[in-house]
Amino acid sequence: MANKLLFGSTKSHRPHANARNAAGGAAYVLPAKHALAQLATTGCLSGTFYATGQQQLDEVVKLVEQVDDNQFLAKLAIYARQRGMMKDMPAALLVMLSVRDTELTHQVFDRVVDNGRMLRNVFQMVRSGRFGRKGLSSSLKRAFERWLNNASTLKLLSASIGNDPSLRDVLRMARPKPTNNERRALFGWLTEKPVPQWAPATLHDLPEEVRQLNSFREAKKGSEQARIVRDLSLRWDLLADTAQDAHAWKAIAKQMGPQALRMNLNTLLRQGVLRSESGKPDAEMVALIAKRLSDEREIKRSKQFPYQFLAAYKHASNDVPQAIKSALHRAAEIACGNIPQLSGPVLIGLDVSGSMHSPVTGYRGRGATTTMRCVDVAALFAASILRRNPDSVVVPFDTVAYDAKFDPNDSILSLSDRLARYGGGGTDCSIPLQTANGRYAHRQFAGVILLSDNESWITKNRPYGYGRYGQTGMMSEWQKFVSNQMKLGGHEITSPKLVCIDLQPNTTTQAPERADILNVGGFSDAVFQVVASFLEDDGSRFVAEIDAIKMTE
Repeated sequence: MANKLLFGSTKSHRPHANARNAAGGAAYVLPAKHALAQLATTGCLSGTFYATGQQQLDEVVKLVEQVDDNQFLAKLAIYARQRGMMKDMPAALLVMLSVRDTELTHQVFDRVVDNGRMLRNVFQMVRSGRFGRKGLSSSLKRAFERWLNNASTLKLLSASIGNDPSLRDVLRMARPKPTNNERRALFGWLTEKPVPQWAPATLHDLPEEVRQLNSFREAKKGSEQARIVRDLSLRWDLLADTAQDAHAWKAIAKQMGPQALRMNLNTLLRQGVLRSESGKPDAEMVALIAKRLSDEREIKRSKQFPYQFLAAYKHASNDVPQAIKSALHRAAEIACGNIPQLSGPVLIGLDVSGSMHSPVTGYRGRGATTTMRCVDVAALFAASILRRNPDSVVVPFDTVAYDAKFDPNDSILSLSDRLARYGGGGTDCSIPLQTANGRYAHRQFAGVILLSDNESWITKNRPYGYGRYGQTGMMSEWQKFVSNQMKLGGHEITSPKLVCIDLQPNTTTQAPERADILNVGGFSDAVFQVVASFLEDDGSRFVAEIDAIKMTE
Protein backbone atom coordinates (compact mmCIF):
# COMPACT_ATOMS: atom_id res chain seq x y z
CA MET A 1 0.00 0.00 0.00
CA ALA A 2 1.34 3.46 -0.89
CA ASN A 3 2.87 5.51 1.92
CA LYS A 4 0.20 8.06 2.89
CA LEU A 5 2.82 10.33 4.41
CA LEU A 6 4.27 10.78 0.92
CA PHE A 7 1.19 10.28 -1.23
CA GLY A 8 -1.62 11.85 0.76
CA SER A 9 -4.74 13.38 -0.78
CA THR A 10 -4.62 16.74 -2.51
CA LYS A 11 -6.16 18.25 0.63
CA SER A 12 -2.85 17.71 2.44
CA HIS A 13 -1.05 19.87 -0.16
CA ARG A 14 -3.13 22.93 0.54
CA PRO A 15 -0.93 25.56 2.16
CA HIS A 16 -1.25 25.63 5.93
CA ALA A 17 -1.18 29.04 7.60
CA ASN A 18 2.28 29.32 9.17
CA ALA A 19 2.16 32.64 11.04
CA ARG A 20 0.06 35.08 13.01
CA ASN A 21 -0.58 38.60 11.74
CA ALA A 22 -0.52 41.72 13.92
CA ALA A 23 -4.19 41.22 14.81
CA GLY A 24 -3.48 37.66 16.01
CA GLY A 25 -5.12 35.96 13.05
CA ALA A 26 -3.89 33.11 10.86
CA ALA A 27 -1.61 34.22 8.02
CA TYR A 28 1.26 33.25 5.74
CA VAL A 29 4.80 34.57 6.13
CA LEU A 30 6.07 36.44 3.08
CA PRO A 31 9.58 35.58 1.82
CA ALA A 32 12.20 38.02 3.12
CA LYS A 33 12.58 39.92 -0.18
CA HIS A 34 8.84 40.29 -0.61
CA ALA A 35 8.31 41.25 3.04
CA LEU A 36 11.01 43.92 2.74
CA ALA A 37 9.42 45.20 -0.48
CA GLN A 38 6.04 45.44 1.27
CA LEU A 39 7.53 47.50 4.09
CA ALA A 40 9.58 49.69 1.75
CA THR A 41 6.54 50.68 -0.31
CA THR A 42 3.98 51.05 2.49
CA GLY A 43 5.94 51.92 5.63
CA CYS A 44 6.32 55.58 6.62
CA LEU A 45 8.19 54.71 9.87
CA SER A 46 5.27 56.16 11.84
CA GLY A 47 2.80 54.55 14.22
CA THR A 48 -0.01 52.61 12.53
CA PHE A 49 -3.09 50.83 13.93
CA TYR A 50 -1.03 47.70 14.63
CA ALA A 51 2.63 48.77 14.83
CA THR A 52 4.79 51.62 16.07
CA GLY A 53 7.41 53.36 13.94
CA GLN A 54 10.11 51.67 16.04
CA GLN A 55 8.65 48.22 15.35
CA GLN A 56 8.61 48.94 11.62
CA LEU A 57 12.24 50.09 11.68
CA ASP A 58 13.33 47.02 13.68
CA GLU A 59 11.54 44.78 11.16
CA VAL A 60 13.21 46.52 8.21
CA VAL A 61 16.67 46.16 9.76
CA LYS A 62 16.02 42.47 10.46
CA LEU A 63 14.84 41.81 6.91
CA VAL A 64 17.78 43.67 5.36
CA GLU A 65 20.09 41.36 7.34
CA GLN A 66 18.25 38.37 5.84
CA VAL A 67 18.43 39.64 2.25
CA ASP A 68 21.95 38.85 1.08
CA ASP A 69 21.49 40.63 -2.25
CA ASN A 70 22.87 44.17 -2.46
CA GLN A 71 21.62 44.61 -6.03
CA PHE A 72 18.07 43.98 -4.82
CA LEU A 73 18.48 46.49 -1.97
CA ALA A 74 19.73 49.11 -4.44
CA LYS A 75 16.82 48.45 -6.82
CA LEU A 76 14.32 48.46 -3.97
CA ALA A 77 15.56 51.86 -2.79
CA ILE A 78 15.03 53.19 -6.33
CA TYR A 79 11.60 51.56 -6.64
CA ALA A 80 10.41 52.82 -3.26
CA ARG A 81 11.43 56.36 -4.18
CA GLN A 82 10.57 56.63 -7.88
CA ARG A 83 7.44 54.46 -8.08
CA GLY A 84 6.29 54.18 -4.48
CA MET A 85 6.91 57.93 -3.91
CA MET A 86 8.21 57.14 -0.42
CA LYS A 87 10.67 59.34 1.49
CA ASP A 88 11.88 57.74 4.72
CA MET A 89 12.15 54.12 3.58
CA PRO A 90 14.34 54.68 0.49
CA ALA A 91 16.61 56.94 2.56
CA ALA A 92 16.98 54.23 5.23
CA LEU A 93 17.69 51.56 2.59
CA LEU A 94 20.33 53.77 0.96
CA VAL A 95 22.13 54.32 4.28
CA MET A 96 22.06 50.58 5.06
CA LEU A 97 23.37 49.86 1.57
CA SER A 98 26.23 52.34 2.12
CA VAL A 99 27.52 50.12 4.94
CA ARG A 100 27.48 47.03 2.70
CA ASP A 101 28.48 48.21 -0.80
CA THR A 102 29.94 51.68 -1.41
CA GLU A 103 30.17 51.21 -5.19
CA LEU A 104 26.46 50.39 -5.51
CA THR A 105 25.62 53.27 -3.18
CA HIS A 106 27.34 55.74 -5.53
CA GLN A 107 25.61 54.11 -8.50
CA VAL A 108 22.09 54.69 -7.16
CA PHE A 109 22.61 57.71 -4.87
CA ASP A 110 21.38 60.38 -7.31
CA ARG A 111 18.34 58.31 -8.35
CA VAL A 112 17.19 57.93 -4.74
CA VAL A 113 18.28 61.40 -3.62
CA ASP A 114 16.37 63.24 -6.34
CA ASN A 115 15.79 66.46 -4.40
CA GLY A 116 16.99 68.42 -1.39
CA ARG A 117 14.37 66.93 0.92
CA MET A 118 15.76 63.46 0.24
CA LEU A 119 19.33 64.69 0.77
CA ARG A 120 18.34 66.01 4.19
CA ASN A 121 16.49 62.74 4.94
CA VAL A 122 19.61 60.66 4.22
CA PHE A 123 21.70 63.08 6.30
CA GLN A 124 19.30 62.74 9.24
CA MET A 125 19.33 58.93 8.96
CA VAL A 126 23.13 58.96 9.19
CA ARG A 127 23.23 61.52 11.99
CA SER A 128 20.78 59.48 14.07
CA GLY A 129 23.34 56.68 14.47
CA ARG A 130 20.65 54.02 13.96
CA PHE A 131 22.61 52.32 11.16
CA GLY A 132 26.07 51.99 12.66
CA ARG A 133 27.57 55.45 12.20
CA LYS A 134 26.85 58.99 13.37
CA GLY A 135 28.80 60.87 10.74
CA LEU A 136 29.37 60.79 7.00
CA SER A 137 31.92 58.22 5.88
CA SER A 138 34.47 59.34 3.30
CA SER A 139 32.43 57.53 0.64
CA LEU A 140 29.16 59.22 1.62
CA LYS A 141 30.95 62.58 1.82
CA ARG A 142 31.99 62.14 -1.82
CA ALA A 143 28.37 61.32 -2.77
CA PHE A 144 27.10 64.40 -0.90
CA GLU A 145 29.80 66.59 -2.43
CA ARG A 146 28.96 65.39 -5.95
CA TRP A 147 25.25 66.05 -5.39
CA LEU A 148 25.85 69.52 -3.92
CA ASN A 149 28.19 70.58 -6.72
CA ASN A 150 26.07 69.14 -9.54
CA ALA A 151 22.71 70.45 -8.29
CA SER A 152 21.38 73.52 -10.09
CA THR A 153 21.04 76.79 -8.22
CA LEU A 154 17.25 76.38 -8.17
CA LYS A 155 17.58 72.86 -6.79
CA LEU A 156 19.86 74.06 -3.99
CA LEU A 157 17.56 76.96 -3.18
CA SER A 158 14.65 74.52 -2.98
CA ALA A 159 16.75 72.29 -0.72
CA SER A 160 17.22 75.22 1.65
CA ILE A 161 13.51 75.13 2.53
CA GLY A 162 13.03 73.32 5.84
CA ASN A 163 14.91 72.69 9.06
CA ASP A 164 16.05 69.95 11.41
CA PRO A 165 18.21 69.21 9.57
CA SER A 166 18.66 72.25 7.39
CA LEU A 167 20.74 72.46 4.23
CA ARG A 168 23.15 74.59 6.27
CA ASP A 169 23.65 71.62 8.62
CA VAL A 170 24.35 69.37 5.62
CA LEU A 171 26.86 71.77 4.08
CA ARG A 172 28.70 72.25 7.35
CA MET A 173 29.17 68.51 7.86
CA ALA A 174 29.73 67.49 4.24
CA ARG A 175 32.17 70.41 3.60
CA PRO A 176 31.95 70.16 -0.21
CA LYS A 177 34.83 71.73 -2.13
CA PRO A 178 33.25 74.26 -4.53
CA THR A 179 34.14 73.89 -8.20
CA ASN A 180 34.13 77.64 -8.99
CA ASN A 181 33.56 81.06 -7.43
CA GLU A 182 29.85 81.08 -8.19
CA ARG A 183 29.37 77.84 -6.28
CA ARG A 184 31.72 79.11 -3.52
CA ALA A 185 29.60 82.25 -3.10
CA LEU A 186 26.39 80.21 -3.15
CA PHE A 187 27.65 77.83 -0.45
CA GLY A 188 28.74 80.82 1.63
CA TRP A 189 25.32 82.46 1.26
CA LEU A 190 23.47 79.22 2.11
CA THR A 191 25.56 78.67 5.27
CA GLU A 192 25.17 82.35 6.26
CA LYS A 193 28.90 82.97 6.45
CA PRO A 194 30.16 86.59 6.41
CA VAL A 195 31.02 87.68 2.86
CA PRO A 196 34.79 88.05 3.61
CA GLN A 197 34.87 84.31 4.36
CA TRP A 198 33.74 83.56 0.79
CA ALA A 199 37.08 84.73 -0.62
CA PRO A 200 38.16 84.63 -3.35
CA ALA A 201 34.40 84.80 -4.19
CA THR A 202 32.45 88.02 -3.62
CA LEU A 203 28.83 89.18 -3.66
CA HIS A 204 29.15 89.72 -7.42
CA ASP A 205 29.66 85.94 -7.85
CA LEU A 206 26.21 85.07 -6.47
CA PRO A 207 23.94 83.46 -9.11
CA GLU A 208 21.27 85.67 -10.67
CA GLU A 209 18.48 83.64 -9.02
CA VAL A 210 19.86 84.47 -5.57
CA ARG A 211 20.03 88.16 -6.42
CA GLN A 212 16.39 88.06 -7.56
CA LEU A 213 15.39 86.33 -4.36
CA ASN A 214 17.22 88.92 -2.27
CA SER A 215 15.44 91.72 -4.17
CA PHE A 216 12.05 90.16 -3.43
CA ARG A 217 12.86 89.65 0.26
CA GLU A 218 14.16 93.21 0.66
CA ALA A 219 11.08 94.84 -0.93
CA LYS A 220 8.99 96.74 1.64
CA LYS A 221 5.54 96.56 0.02
CA GLY A 222 3.47 93.73 -1.39
CA SER A 223 2.75 95.70 -4.55
CA GLU A 224 6.49 96.04 -5.16
CA GLN A 225 6.99 92.31 -4.55
CA ALA A 226 4.17 91.56 -7.00
CA ARG A 227 6.03 93.47 -9.75
CA ILE A 228 9.25 91.55 -8.98
CA VAL A 229 7.51 88.15 -9.01
CA ARG A 230 6.45 88.56 -12.65
CA ASP A 231 10.09 88.34 -13.74
CA LEU A 232 11.17 85.55 -11.36
CA SER A 233 11.72 81.89 -12.19
CA LEU A 234 11.85 80.74 -8.55
CA ARG A 235 9.74 78.20 -6.66
CA TRP A 236 6.80 79.80 -4.92
CA ASP A 237 7.76 78.44 -1.48
CA LEU A 238 11.05 80.36 -1.58
CA LEU A 239 8.97 83.54 -1.64
CA ALA A 240 6.21 82.59 0.77
CA ASP A 241 7.95 83.42 4.07
CA THR A 242 8.62 87.04 3.14
CA ALA A 243 5.50 87.83 1.08
CA GLN A 244 4.14 91.07 2.54
CA ASP A 245 0.42 90.84 1.78
CA ALA A 246 -2.33 89.51 -0.51
CA HIS A 247 -0.97 91.53 -3.46
CA ALA A 248 2.28 89.57 -3.35
CA TRP A 249 0.48 86.29 -2.74
CA LYS A 250 -1.80 86.73 -5.73
CA ALA A 251 1.23 87.33 -7.94
CA ILE A 252 2.83 84.20 -6.50
CA ALA A 253 -0.35 82.15 -7.09
CA LYS A 254 -0.36 83.13 -10.77
CA GLN A 255 3.16 81.67 -11.07
CA MET A 256 2.32 78.41 -9.29
CA GLY A 257 1.86 75.22 -11.29
CA PRO A 258 -1.27 73.02 -11.06
CA GLN A 259 0.25 70.63 -8.50
CA ALA A 260 1.44 73.46 -6.23
CA LEU A 261 -2.02 75.04 -6.41
CA ARG A 262 -3.72 71.74 -5.64
CA MET A 263 -1.55 71.14 -2.57
CA ASN A 264 -1.85 74.64 -1.12
CA LEU A 265 -5.50 75.64 -1.41
CA ASN A 266 -5.83 76.34 2.32
CA THR A 267 -2.67 78.45 2.30
CA LEU A 268 -4.02 80.54 -0.56
CA LEU A 269 -7.28 80.96 1.33
CA ARG A 270 -5.49 82.14 4.49
CA GLN A 271 -3.35 84.61 2.57
CA GLY A 272 -6.33 86.33 0.97
CA VAL A 273 -5.69 85.09 -2.57
CA LEU A 274 -9.27 83.93 -3.04
CA ARG A 275 -10.87 87.19 -1.84
CA SER A 276 -10.93 90.74 -3.16
CA GLU A 277 -10.10 93.80 -1.08
CA SER A 278 -13.80 94.20 -0.28
CA GLY A 279 -13.85 90.75 1.33
CA LYS A 280 -15.95 89.16 -1.41
CA PRO A 281 -14.68 86.16 -3.43
CA ASP A 282 -12.16 87.17 -6.08
CA ALA A 283 -13.96 85.72 -9.11
CA GLU A 284 -10.93 86.15 -11.39
CA MET A 285 -8.51 84.29 -9.10
CA VAL A 286 -11.02 81.56 -8.27
CA ALA A 287 -11.74 80.99 -11.98
CA LEU A 288 -8.00 80.94 -12.80
CA ILE A 289 -7.21 78.34 -10.13
CA ALA A 290 -10.23 76.19 -11.00
CA LYS A 291 -9.22 76.20 -14.66
CA ARG A 292 -5.64 75.18 -13.92
CA LEU A 293 -6.68 72.40 -11.54
CA SER A 294 -8.97 70.78 -14.11
CA ASP A 295 -6.81 71.32 -17.19
CA GLU A 296 -7.45 68.09 -19.12
CA ARG A 297 -4.30 68.35 -21.24
CA GLU A 298 -2.09 68.85 -18.18
CA ILE A 299 -3.69 65.98 -16.24
CA LYS A 300 -3.23 63.57 -19.15
CA ARG A 301 0.29 64.81 -19.89
CA SER A 302 1.45 64.38 -16.29
CA LYS A 303 -0.49 61.09 -15.94
CA GLN A 304 -1.96 62.14 -12.62
CA PHE A 305 -4.26 59.69 -10.84
CA PRO A 306 -7.40 60.44 -8.79
CA TYR A 307 -5.61 59.99 -5.44
CA GLN A 308 -3.97 63.45 -5.55
CA PHE A 309 -7.32 65.14 -6.13
CA LEU A 310 -9.04 63.18 -3.35
CA ALA A 311 -6.29 64.27 -0.95
CA ALA A 312 -6.74 67.91 -1.97
CA TYR A 313 -10.52 67.65 -1.66
CA LYS A 314 -10.40 66.09 1.82
CA HIS A 315 -7.85 68.62 3.07
CA ALA A 316 -9.64 71.65 1.63
CA SER A 317 -11.19 74.02 4.18
CA ASN A 318 -14.96 74.50 4.17
CA ASP A 319 -14.30 78.09 3.11
CA VAL A 320 -12.56 77.12 -0.13
CA PRO A 321 -14.99 78.25 -2.89
CA GLN A 322 -17.25 75.59 -4.35
CA ALA A 323 -16.00 76.36 -7.88
CA ILE A 324 -12.55 75.10 -6.86
CA LYS A 325 -13.97 71.99 -5.17
CA SER A 326 -16.02 71.26 -8.29
CA ALA A 327 -12.82 71.59 -10.33
CA LEU A 328 -11.23 68.89 -8.13
CA HIS A 329 -14.18 66.60 -8.92
CA ARG A 330 -13.74 67.23 -12.67
CA ALA A 331 -10.00 66.67 -12.41
CA ALA A 332 -10.47 63.34 -10.64
CA GLU A 333 -12.84 62.21 -13.41
CA ILE A 334 -10.28 63.14 -16.06
CA ALA A 335 -7.54 61.37 -14.07
CA CYS A 336 -9.54 58.12 -14.20
CA GLY A 337 -8.64 58.04 -17.89
CA ASN A 338 -5.01 57.46 -16.86
CA ILE A 339 -5.93 54.20 -15.11
CA PRO A 340 -5.38 51.10 -17.29
CA GLN A 341 -8.38 49.00 -18.30
CA LEU A 342 -8.24 45.46 -16.95
CA SER A 343 -8.49 42.31 -19.03
CA GLY A 344 -12.03 41.65 -17.77
CA PRO A 345 -14.47 42.40 -14.94
CA VAL A 346 -13.16 41.82 -11.43
CA LEU A 347 -14.69 41.49 -7.98
CA ILE A 348 -13.21 44.13 -5.67
CA GLY A 349 -13.16 43.40 -1.95
CA LEU A 350 -13.04 46.69 -0.05
CA ASP A 351 -12.02 46.37 3.62
CA VAL A 352 -14.00 48.88 5.71
CA SER A 353 -13.13 47.41 9.13
CA GLY A 354 -12.15 49.49 12.17
CA SER A 355 -8.38 49.36 11.58
CA MET A 356 -8.88 50.76 8.07
CA HIS A 357 -10.03 54.05 9.60
CA SER A 358 -6.50 54.85 10.81
CA PRO A 359 -4.28 57.37 8.93
CA VAL A 360 -2.79 55.81 5.80
CA THR A 361 0.68 57.24 6.53
CA GLY A 362 0.51 56.48 10.25
CA TYR A 363 0.28 58.64 13.33
CA ARG A 364 2.95 61.32 12.88
CA GLY A 365 2.16 63.63 15.78
CA ARG A 366 -0.06 66.66 16.15
CA GLY A 367 -0.28 68.76 12.99
CA ALA A 368 1.53 66.15 10.85
CA THR A 369 -0.95 63.24 10.79
CA THR A 370 -2.82 63.10 7.50
CA THR A 371 -6.61 63.19 7.32
CA MET A 372 -6.42 60.51 4.61
CA ARG A 373 -7.41 57.16 6.10
CA CYS A 374 -6.65 53.70 4.73
CA VAL A 375 -10.35 53.28 3.93
CA ASP A 376 -10.36 56.54 1.92
CA VAL A 377 -7.48 55.36 -0.26
CA ALA A 378 -8.95 51.86 -0.66
CA ALA A 379 -12.37 53.27 -1.56
CA LEU A 380 -10.84 55.53 -4.19
CA PHE A 381 -8.92 52.57 -5.67
CA ALA A 382 -12.14 50.58 -5.83
CA ALA A 383 -14.13 53.46 -7.34
CA SER A 384 -11.40 54.16 -9.91
CA ILE A 385 -11.23 50.54 -11.03
CA LEU A 386 -15.02 50.43 -11.21
CA ARG A 387 -15.15 53.61 -13.30
CA ARG A 388 -12.75 52.18 -15.90
CA ASN A 389 -14.20 48.64 -15.68
CA PRO A 390 -17.96 49.16 -15.17
CA ASP A 391 -18.90 45.46 -15.29
CA SER A 392 -16.87 44.88 -12.13
CA VAL A 393 -18.40 44.48 -8.65
CA VAL A 394 -17.42 46.17 -5.37
CA VAL A 395 -18.05 44.36 -2.07
CA PRO A 396 -17.41 46.50 1.04
CA PHE A 397 -16.81 44.21 4.04
CA ASP A 398 -15.70 43.86 7.64
CA THR A 399 -17.14 40.70 9.20
CA VAL A 400 -20.12 40.89 6.80
CA ALA A 401 -20.60 42.01 3.21
CA TYR A 402 -22.44 45.26 2.59
CA ASP A 403 -24.77 45.77 -0.36
CA ALA A 404 -23.28 48.84 -2.01
CA LYS A 405 -25.61 50.94 -4.14
CA PHE A 406 -24.12 53.12 -6.86
CA ASP A 407 -25.47 56.11 -8.74
CA PRO A 408 -23.86 56.20 -12.21
CA ASN A 409 -24.06 60.00 -12.07
CA ASP A 410 -21.89 60.16 -8.94
CA SER A 411 -18.49 61.75 -9.42
CA ILE A 412 -15.49 59.55 -8.61
CA LEU A 413 -14.86 61.48 -5.38
CA SER A 414 -18.49 61.20 -4.26
CA LEU A 415 -18.48 57.48 -5.07
CA SER A 416 -15.31 56.86 -3.04
CA ASP A 417 -16.71 58.89 -0.13
CA ARG A 418 -19.89 56.79 -0.15
CA LEU A 419 -17.90 53.54 -0.17
CA ALA A 420 -15.73 54.70 2.74
CA ARG A 421 -18.79 55.16 4.98
CA TYR A 422 -19.57 51.47 5.34
CA GLY A 423 -18.47 49.19 8.16
CA GLY A 424 -16.15 49.70 11.12
CA GLY A 425 -16.12 46.26 12.78
CA GLY A 426 -13.63 43.36 12.81
CA THR A 427 -11.94 41.88 9.73
CA ASP A 428 -12.69 38.76 7.72
CA CYS A 429 -10.84 38.86 4.40
CA SER A 430 -12.68 35.77 3.18
CA ILE A 431 -16.02 37.64 3.01
CA PRO A 432 -15.63 39.04 -0.56
CA LEU A 433 -14.86 35.55 -1.85
CA GLN A 434 -17.75 34.06 0.11
CA THR A 435 -19.95 36.67 -1.58
CA ALA A 436 -18.49 35.79 -4.99
CA ASN A 437 -19.13 32.09 -4.34
CA GLY A 438 -22.72 32.81 -3.28
CA ARG A 439 -24.43 35.92 -4.64
CA TYR A 440 -22.23 36.13 -7.76
CA ALA A 441 -21.62 32.42 -8.37
CA HIS A 442 -23.17 32.76 -11.86
CA ARG A 443 -20.81 35.60 -12.92
CA GLN A 444 -17.46 35.19 -14.66
CA PHE A 445 -14.56 37.34 -13.41
CA ALA A 446 -10.99 37.82 -14.57
CA GLY A 447 -10.03 37.85 -10.91
CA VAL A 448 -10.46 39.30 -7.44
CA ILE A 449 -8.75 42.39 -6.02
CA LEU A 450 -8.59 42.72 -2.25
CA LEU A 451 -7.95 46.21 -0.83
CA SER A 452 -7.12 45.82 2.83
CA ASP A 453 -4.58 46.13 5.63
CA ASN A 454 -4.60 42.29 5.54
CA GLU A 455 -5.16 41.89 9.29
CA SER A 456 -7.90 39.26 9.04
CA TRP A 457 -8.63 37.50 12.34
CA ILE A 458 -12.20 36.15 12.03
CA THR A 459 -13.66 33.49 9.74
CA LYS A 460 -17.36 32.60 9.91
CA ASN A 461 -17.53 33.70 13.55
CA ARG A 462 -14.40 31.74 14.45
CA PRO A 463 -11.47 33.72 15.89
CA TYR A 464 -7.95 33.58 14.43
CA GLY A 465 -9.15 33.38 10.81
CA TYR A 466 -8.55 29.69 10.08
CA GLY A 467 -10.35 28.00 7.21
CA ARG A 468 -10.39 24.33 6.21
CA TYR A 469 -7.33 22.07 6.34
CA GLY A 470 -5.29 24.62 8.31
CA GLN A 471 -5.50 27.28 5.60
CA THR A 472 -6.61 30.84 6.16
CA GLY A 473 -10.32 31.36 5.58
CA MET A 474 -9.49 33.41 2.53
CA MET A 475 -7.52 30.57 0.89
CA SER A 476 -10.36 28.11 1.51
CA GLU A 477 -12.79 30.42 -0.28
CA TRP A 478 -10.28 31.14 -3.07
CA GLN A 479 -10.06 27.42 -3.92
CA LYS A 480 -13.87 27.33 -4.23
CA PHE A 481 -13.87 30.47 -6.36
CA VAL A 482 -11.27 29.10 -8.82
CA SER A 483 -13.14 25.80 -9.14
CA ASN A 484 -16.45 27.55 -9.81
CA GLN A 485 -14.95 29.99 -12.34
CA MET A 486 -13.33 27.14 -14.29
CA LYS A 487 -16.70 25.36 -14.44
CA LEU A 488 -18.39 28.51 -15.74
CA GLY A 489 -15.78 29.12 -18.40
CA GLY A 490 -14.74 25.59 -19.21
CA HIS A 491 -11.43 25.29 -21.04
CA GLU A 492 -11.90 28.62 -22.79
CA ILE A 493 -10.68 30.74 -19.88
CA THR A 494 -7.42 30.92 -17.99
CA SER A 495 -7.41 30.49 -14.24
CA PRO A 496 -8.62 33.67 -12.46
CA LYS A 497 -6.11 35.75 -10.48
CA LEU A 498 -6.15 37.05 -6.91
CA VAL A 499 -4.45 40.37 -6.12
CA CYS A 500 -4.02 41.37 -2.47
CA ILE A 501 -3.17 45.08 -2.15
CA ASP A 502 -1.81 45.76 1.33
CA LEU A 503 -2.15 49.41 2.38
CA GLN A 504 -0.16 49.09 5.62
CA PRO A 505 3.39 47.85 6.31
CA ASN A 506 3.08 44.11 6.97
CA THR A 507 5.20 41.00 6.56
CA THR A 508 2.32 38.51 6.47
CA THR A 509 -0.52 37.95 4.03
CA GLN A 510 -3.83 36.10 3.83
CA ALA A 511 -2.83 34.30 0.62
CA PRO A 512 0.67 32.95 -0.19
CA GLU A 513 2.45 34.08 -3.35
CA ARG A 514 2.04 31.65 -6.25
CA ALA A 515 1.16 31.60 -9.97
CA ASP A 516 -2.42 32.80 -9.49
CA ILE A 517 -1.86 35.05 -6.44
CA LEU A 518 -0.07 38.40 -6.27
CA ASN A 519 0.63 40.38 -3.08
CA VAL A 520 1.31 44.09 -3.64
CA GLY A 521 2.35 46.65 -1.06
CA GLY A 522 1.53 50.33 -1.28
CA PHE A 523 -0.97 52.81 -2.63
CA SER A 524 1.10 54.60 -5.27
CA ASP A 525 0.05 55.09 -8.88
CA ALA A 526 2.37 52.25 -9.96
CA VAL A 527 0.05 49.67 -8.37
CA PHE A 528 -2.58 50.05 -11.11
CA GLN A 529 -0.15 48.97 -13.83
CA VAL A 530 1.21 46.08 -11.74
CA VAL A 531 -2.35 44.77 -11.24
CA ALA A 532 -3.27 45.18 -14.93
CA SER A 533 -0.11 43.35 -16.04
CA PHE A 534 -0.75 40.46 -13.64
CA LEU A 535 -4.36 40.01 -14.76
CA GLU A 536 -3.20 39.97 -18.37
CA ASP A 537 -1.07 36.95 -17.45
CA ASP A 538 2.28 38.41 -18.53
CA GLY A 539 4.04 36.91 -15.53
CA SER A 540 4.70 40.19 -13.72
CA ARG A 541 5.12 40.04 -9.97
CA PHE A 542 5.66 42.70 -7.35
CA VAL A 543 9.22 41.59 -6.58
CA ALA A 544 9.82 40.99 -10.30
CA GLU A 545 8.88 44.63 -10.95
CA ILE A 546 11.67 45.66 -8.60
CA ASP A 547 14.17 43.17 -10.02
CA ALA A 548 13.44 44.51 -13.52
CA ILE A 549 14.84 47.97 -12.65
CA LYS A 550 17.97 48.74 -14.65
CA MET A 551 20.92 49.90 -12.59
CA THR A 552 22.20 52.14 -15.38
CA GLU A 553 19.88 54.69 -16.94
